[in-house]
Amino acid sequence: MKAIDLRKKKTDELKKMVLDLKKESFNLRFQKVAGQLTNTVRVREVRRSIARIKTLLNAGRKQK
Repeated sequence: MKAIDLRKKKTDELKKMVLDLKKESFNLRFQKVAGQLTNTVRVREVRRSIARIKTLLNAGRKQK
């Protein structure tokens, strides 16, 4: 997801998104170990999305 779209969301929504992405990351890692992962790019996309959201959350906290 783009950072511009993320800035429009509320803090609660962003926190929920982080939790969902962490769950997805967990499942992707298990699939990788089991040899069932077909779309390896998705692991990187999820990891970067988590980083984007956390960056926005921390920036918002510093502004207050």
